[in-house]
Amino acid sequence: MSRFVYSCPLRWSDMDTDGHVHDAVHLRYLEETRIGLFRELGFSGASVVAQLDIDYLVPLRYRPEPVRSETWVSRIGGSSFDLNHEILDDEMTYSAVKCTIVAFDSEAQRSRPLTHDERAGLEKLAAR
Repeated sequence: MSRFVYSCPLRWSDMDTDGHVHDAVHLRYLEETRIGLFRELGFSGASVVAQLDIDYLVPLRYRPEPVRSETWVSRIGGSSFDLNHEILDDEMTYSAVKCTIVAFDSEAQRSRPLTHDERAGLEKLAAR
């Protein structure tokens, strides 16, 4: 299984009053990761997040070093696919996420089939 790896900087504004990265900021890290992934795969069509399940495993304390966001594909359907993400460093996994993405037709305002190129890109990151 191949993983897409994104190095995500922590920003001063990401932390709460206890010095932890706020829970909602994990969602922004995931969004940044997906944007990087879709650019690398050459996706040009629209997509929407249909479902996102996140397990906060350990508080992520603010620090100057970035964290990694690793992503892989666990399911490819006709018009949707599941991404699994982990936000981690060499010592700890801070959150584990499953996200369902739906390919979207912006004009028709409904789902659309994945293109051949999208499917081929996703296959490269698919868990076997």
